[in-house]
Amino acid sequence: MDTFEVEQRETLTRDEAATRLRRIANLLSGSGEEVKFDRGEMKFKVAIPDTIQWKVELELSDEESELEIELKW
Repeated sequence: MDTFEVEQRETLTRDEAATRLRRIANLLSGSGEEVKFDRGEMKFKVAIPDTIQWKVELELSDEESELEIELKW
């Protein structure tokens, strides 16, 4: 299969970011093997197996900090 990528960048409040992370967690823990995502006009169904690879990366500097969470399967 060819690679398909969707990237979206936004500025959110801490509460909005927390809400989105909770929604992702709820999707992952839900029943069924497919997770549905809606991004405006685009709708996706992604099959996610029972086990996934989890990576967390934290970068701290004087100008900017970054927390990156990556899920792979």
